[in-house]
Amino acid sequence: MSDYLLEEHALSPGKVYRLLSGSICPRPIAWVSTLDAAGNANLAPFSFFNVVSVNPPVLGFSPLLDGDANPKDTIRNLGEMAECVVHISGEGLVQEMNATSAGLEHGADEFVHAGLEKVAMPGVSVPRVAGAPVAFGCRLREIIRFGDQPLAGNLVLAEVVSIHVDDALWDGRHVDAEGLRPIGRMAGNDYARCSDLFEVERPASGSSLGRGER
Repeated sequence: MSDYLLEEHALSPGKVYRLLSGSICPRPIAWVSTLDAAGNANLAPFSFFNVVSVNPPVLGFSPLLDGDANPKDTIRNLGEMAECVVHISGEGLVQEMNATSAGLEHGADEFVHAGLEKVAMPGVSVPRVAGAPVAFGCRLREIIRFGDQPLAGNLVLAEVVSIHVDDALWDGRHVDAEGLRPIGRMAGNDYARCSDLFEVERPASGSSLGRGER
């Protein structure tokens, strides 16, 4: 067993990244589309992602600066057009989602690169992926920047203003996980399926929902 006080043990950012990404997993994946001021579309996946508020509905994802401390096009675009669409791809679109993680030239269209169709998303000007089973149209609330050094995060807080969901997956109360086939990001090139489930009954006082909403 080892303990590390980071101000005393100079672990490199690369080592910290591998420890964080290898132990905090599986992580849900935000597949985010944005537009720049000229109308060029970008689409990229981010696994530092989760729900951060329900009322109002807010999603959070954090694109890292690259090894040369350059921001992702997603961050650049949000500075120009403060809207995005956050997709949940499920396993059915994992190959296309992975293709959009390629390091294309600035302004290149990942929709085209991955062979994906664009369709309009209500409430925002940014298009969504036509085949995505779930998508959230969002307006930017805030970007919290953790520095300008390589691998620094940029926490995007995006408020949901519209929702697209495949009617076959949601009955108005529950999402059909078997139909969605959600996936999670592990370390390296590995992903996890959410197919081996087990149930643990939560104490009644531990629920975030009111009694009438459960």
